[in-house]
Amino acid sequence: MITLSPMHADSYAAFVEESIAGYARENVESGRWPEQGALEHARAEFAMLLPQGLATPGQHLFDILAQPHGLPVGYVWMAIATRHGATSAYIYDLEIKPQHRRKGYAFAALQALEPIATAAGAPSIGLNVFIGNTDAQALYRKLGYAPTNINMSKALGS
Repeated sequence: MITLSPMHADSYAAFVEESIAGYARENVESGRWPEQGALEHARAEFAMLLPQGLATPGQHLFDILAQPHGLPVGYVWMAIATRHGATSAYIYDLEIKPQHRRKGYAFAALQALEPIATAAGAPSIGLNVFIGNTDAQALYRKLGYAPTNINMSKALGS
């Protein structure tokens, strides 16, 4: 149904811009960040996480290609790191283009990441999902993901 193809420089530029904008928007909508400066804050986090772009060690960025024709339908970014003797896998971003949603591509992409993480020695894959993204939460539950913690906040008077 899909193939994960290592991302090339031509699609990386578009991925970064879309992903930064989406990350800033999600943080503003969730109430974590004020709108002013959100885009700059997201850019700074991406620069820290991907200092060498596609060549950043431990970062696995893929275009999601629908088969049989290799149509690009989205992208996924997973990091694999070993710290203190333990290897972990973490999905930073998964995006399916709006016109290709609800066709099973995200489900298939997440499944395709599992053997990559396993081969790297990771016993599990983690991710973050914003509270308002109930569609993604349902998808992750369907694949066996379970909450490990819940961040909470309380807005205080101005």
